[in-house]
Amino acid sequence: MTAMEQYPHDLIRFLSASPTAFHATAYTGSLLANRAFVRLYEQDDWGELGPGSYYVVRNDSSLVAFTLANGAAKCRALRMAGAHTDSPGLKVKPNAVHSTSGLVQLGVEIYGGALLAPWFDRDLSLAGRVLWRSSEGQVQAHLLDFCRPLLVVPSLAIHLDPEANKQRSINRQTDLVPILALDNMGHGEAFNFGALLLEQLGKQYGEHVDDAELLDFDLFLYDLQPPGLLGLHNEFICSARLDNLLSCHALVQALCETGQVGQTAQEKGRDILVVLNDHEEVGSASAAGAQGTFLKDVLARLFSPRQRQQIVSRSLFVSVDNAHALHPNFSGKYEPEHAPRMHGGPVIKMNANQRYASSGVSAAQFMLVCRQAQVPCQKFVMRNDLACGSTIGPLTATALGVATVDVGVPQLAMHSVRETAAWRDGYYLLKALKTFFAADDEQLAFPSARA
Repeated sequence: MTAMEQYPHDLIRFLSASPTAFHATAYTGSLLANRAFVRLYEQDDWGELGPGSYYVVRNDSSLVAFTLANGAAKCRALRMAGAHTDSPGLKVKPNAVHSTSGLVQLGVEIYGGALLAPWFDRDLSLAGRVLWRSSEGQVQAHLLDFCRPLLVVPSLAIHLDPEANKQRSINRQTDLVPILALDNMGHGEAFNFGALLLEQLGKQYGEHVDDAELLDFDLFLYDLQPPGLLGLHNEFICSARLDNLLSCHALVQALCETGQVGQTAQEKGRDILVVLNDHEEVGSASAAGAQGTFLKDVLARLFSPRQRQQIVSRSLFVSVDNAHALHPNFSGKYEPEHAPRMHGGPVIKMNANQRYASSGVSAAQFMLVCRQAQVPCQKFVMRNDLACGSTIGPLTATALGVATVDVGVPQLAMHSVRETAAWRDGYYLLKALKTFFAADDEQLAFPSARA
């Protein structure tokens, strides 16, 4: 099997292992550890890092990984790239359980700008992070995943809503409350959600949960339908969370394949950094988000202020987040000359109001990278009469002062519970990132414009 043929299967494995940002980060950490990346911890003293590959995690949901070919002291420029680990969806409320009409339901919050209609009538499961205290008083955090149909948000029958197919409005508070169980299955006792989570903890990890106490949780609903290929020639990939786990996968794969130091005597090695931030879908304003200090803190620990400023001035940051592919049924929603097509390669995203961080210089750099990688690329601009989304790109550019380009794979049904892309575009992105990570310092340096 060729590398291109293997790519969609690797992507499907990554998507399946990552029902939440916590799981995506944990799975990424395991991939890096298998490639001899050394885990660092923020509470430890790192000293001056020598040649090697390293990664550090914050909040169990964000990660920075980097390679230093000749150690931190000799770094001149970084090939930097970033994506986000979170996706829009339904998050379980702290006091979630209530009984209505003989049914146990879970209250949920809308996380991010989710497309709500596709969440109805799906086999939904539950995954995330739980904090608990054992009978001995030890506080622990574990990732949970029920991995089975557990909940459903049922639609109202069309007989009771005859106008549903004409104009349907969704009440975010009352219409999206999933059903979990019949409330008489507990033989008259109040349903204990904490006991359910602790029971799952015992099944998943073999932990002794007798007399344990559930402290808190960060849990999300997710669609159980697995990722898959479809189309006459299996040219499409359909999955939850393509935005933006496809980008995370490409960054991690490119880093693993080009970022190891000292594999052979002929390899010079490169200084590469990848950041995967949580909370992008809700504005990035958190300790683990791109508006937080995570990336700045890592760079501050690696380099002196003067060296850091010099490195940043010689570097390029590639912000990777999926783009809107041209929808054949709604072509009028797109800027006519900037409508990315599926199987047309990675998209460079531009916005005059800096909702994307691409400039003429950074876009030109990425175009040359794609040319060297022998992959096509496209450009996207939003219509003037529609609002433009944003990415971690402008936030990172603002925080670091680094030249940044926003790119991504074109996809359909963004923020739906099930999204669609042409998987070859993901492979083209992977090739472009590997080429970028392998670039010489001179290839990243562009001259200033002459007056």
